[in-house]
Amino acid sequence: MILFDTKYLQLKSTPSKSGKEWVYAHRPNAKDVVIILPLINNEKILFLKEERPPLQAEGIAKFCLGFPAGLVGDERKGETIEDAIKAELMEEAGLEADTIKIMTRKTASSAGCVSETITIAIAYINNYELKSTPVNDGGVIVDRILINRNEVYAWLKEQEKEGIALTASTLAALYFLDEEER
Repeated sequence: MILFDTKYLQLKSTPSKSGKEWVYAHRPNAKDVVIILPLINNEKILFLKEERPPLQAEGIAKFCLGFPAGLVGDERKGETIEDAIKAELMEEAGLEADTIKIMTRKTASSAGCVSETITIAIAYINNYELKSTPVNDGGVIVDRILINRNEVYAWLKEQEKEGIALTASTLAALYFLDEEER
């Protein structure tokens, strides 16, 4: 049952096995979410520094670190996951991948709170050359940061100490990158 409805987000309820009402968020127009880890020359990783209103509203963090990401089919009807990966990489990073490898599909982002799933991909980019001017996604993206791959984990720990949030999807993408190399 729909409890609250907006163009891009619904609050729904369904009975749980115990018979109690389970309330969750649902994106009515999106088929999936794509997360793209841009790996440049197998040496550098491109992060996005973002302002996320929910984290700010709750006093959790002013900024968070993520990767280019987007909703599949939310604005571009009939879009495939592969199309969304290419489009979001171009929109948010201004980059075109030489190779894209999907690492996982149907990963629940927060299965108790939302119905969405995530597809995580690695975009292998041989030439760090902007193909278009990246968008700031309505002001959400405040910076793009290139970090040497061998310095990523130390850098992330420093960012966390400075009060910057890390998205779970970012950590998951890094896990799959490390797993790919083993």
